[in-house]
Amino acid sequence: MLNREVVNVPNAPNLPLSPAMKAGSYIFVSGRSGHKDDEGREIKGIKAQTRQCMERMKQALEMAGSSVNDMVKATIFLATAEDFAQMNEVYQSYFPDKDYPARSAVVVGLLNPAMHVEIECIAYKP
Repeated sequence: MLNREVVNVPNAPNLPLSPAMKAGSYIFVSGRSGHKDDEGREIKGIKAQTRQCMERMKQALEMAGSSVNDMVKATIFLATAEDFAQMNEVYQSYFPDKDYPARSAVVVGLLNPAMHVEIECIAYKP
């Protein structure tokens, strides 16, 4: 039987999903958006939204007893390809040792027009 545990995070959206799920040594973090701060105020611009996504990712991983250093795979969803370079600049700053997880980045229609980016990840913490 698989050992699984829901990881709750503060200010998680009220949606039919778990913010993060531990399954054995793996942690699956649901897509984290960055278009609003914790008080519900809109965040504008790809850099600020990417930073907010990564801070939320970091928070979810820490709540699961992990960190961004344990990320093995990230998937980045962008509203427009023009935002890739600026997103990448912020994203890579979270990995100062250049020990980057495997990653995919795709351009998609995000659910909210104010969203520029959404990021999900898988981490491994034995």
